[in-house]
Amino acid sequence: MVIDQETAAPAVEEDQTFISLRTNLAEINKCKGVIGYILRNATSATIDFKDPAKLVDYAILSSQALDSGKEISELFDLGDIENILIEGKGIKALCMTIGENKVSIFMEKDADHADILRRVSP
Repeated sequence: MVIDQETAAPAVEEDQTFISLRTNLAEINKCKGVIGYILRNATSATIDFKDPAKLVDYAILSSQALDSGKEISELFDLGDIENILIEGKGIKALCMTIGENKVSIFMEKDADHADILRRVSP
């Protein structure tokens, strides 16, 4: 299931970054063990999951992980957080901010998150 939403006309440069990320994530989504992704910014969002049953839970997790990472970074004066990896019993999530875009990629526990990170990073 793919959901695309655009709420306003973004700046051309930002739009190109979003489009490039969306194209890259669509390819990454085909990788073994990847179950879906969320890409969002202030004006657009793309959500693509093979099984949308937990879509709302994943969206909340994605948002909370990035917000919590920022708070922890400020609290402990760590500087900018490049990415966050959350590992659960069967699923893991790789969350990051690229420019003005927030990216979360969800995958099975045994998926190669290091390879996914290399493929998505600018």
